[in-house]
Amino acid sequence: MVFPAPGITGGRPVVRLVISGYYGFRNSGDEAVLQSILLALQEQGELQGIRVEPVVLSADPELTRAMYGVETCHRMRYADVSEALRDSDGLISGGGSLLQDATSAKTIPYYLGVIKLAQLLGKPTFIYSQGIGPVRRKLFYPLIRSVFRKAKYVSVRDRESAELLAEMGLRVPVEVVPDPVMGLPLKDETGYAQGMAVGEAAEMPPARPSGKRPVIGVSVRYWNDDRTDLNSIAEALDRMLDESDANIRFLPFHLPSDEQASEYISNKLSRQERVAIARGVEHPQDMLAKVATCDLLIGMRLHSLIYAASQGVPMVGISYDPKIDQFLHRLGMRAASSTERMSVPEIVRESAALLAGKTEWQREKRAAIDELKRQAQLPAQQICSYFRSKG
Repeated sequence: MVFPAPGITGGRPVVRLVISGYYGFRNSGDEAVLQSILLALQEQGELQGIRVEPVVLSADPELTRAMYGVETCHRMRYADVSEALRDSDGLISGGGSLLQDATSAKTIPYYLGVIKLAQLLGKPTFIYSQGIGPVRRKLFYPLIRSVFRKAKYVSVRDRESAELLAEMGLRVPVEVVPDPVMGLPLKDETGYAQGMAVGEAAEMPPARPSGKRPVIGVSVRYWNDDRTDLNSIAEALDRMLDESDANIRFLPFHLPSDEQASEYISNKLSRQERVAIARGVEHPQDMLAKVATCDLLIGMRLHSLIYAASQGVPMVGISYDPKIDQFLHRLGMRAASSTERMSVPEIVRESAALLAGKTEWQREKRAAIDELKRQAQLPAQQICSYFRSKG
């Protein structure tokens, strides 16, 4: 740690932390993870008397630097990553689904390699609210176990991830916390993040003004090659347009592919005057604001559901991955359908029930949502406490 002269940063020790994750790919959910971590580190650092200077490993360093005002380097340039780690006080790996081999066999080696490099350089490493798995290649088990065993702190975003680490033979304390995005605040009117004190209850959005059409937000992605999942969602939305006065607003989380998936469904809908697509939304807090104005959200993307929960917006989940089900279970909910088994009647029924019972749903889920928001601060709290104790 660097201890600056009094008056420069109020005499607070400065901690430089490299942050490794799936950043700079124009995916609103993963960008929200980064924004949430940055804000949590800032808030917890201020509470504990230190100042965190983040250095983010990004696929698009210029975009990340412009969006968050942080120091960056390219995640795939070994010399740059090594230099950033050498000049740092530690590494945060997370959050998100970094350690999984469903999308590629190269993903786990990359993220473990960054952690291992930091450890070889003698830097403390922290696992920040990661979703572990699926890990289908068991040859990765001992690698994950070896690297995580040397971490100073390990947290995962669901019980299933903790159980998988235990199955791998990891025998260190693992804290189960929510996804960091549960703690993401809205911007205020000046464009800065609205802070929320730890443990402070979040205000649920006000009731919709009388006479205003309800808004159903929809977050979809390409998944099934034959598009049966998107076709079923289109059929369900068409029925909702016929049976209610709601407007449909597509919310693409990963650009440009989710915009294309949204267009695919939108073009199948009959009442085009009540259908819109929110295009080009890149900053996570801007997308969070879009979600907050909805009366219901139908989501395939995990972070669309997390955005909705954090803002007290009832949600209907379409599961393509166990992480969707795991999050919904934390709120005592289940997915209305899965991409393997779509049910148009169930999507329509669940959507109609939640639209009609929005206030009751908010009242029922409020305590659980507030607790998830509080717990979302725990990893940043632990990391800042570690460096505070070293000072």
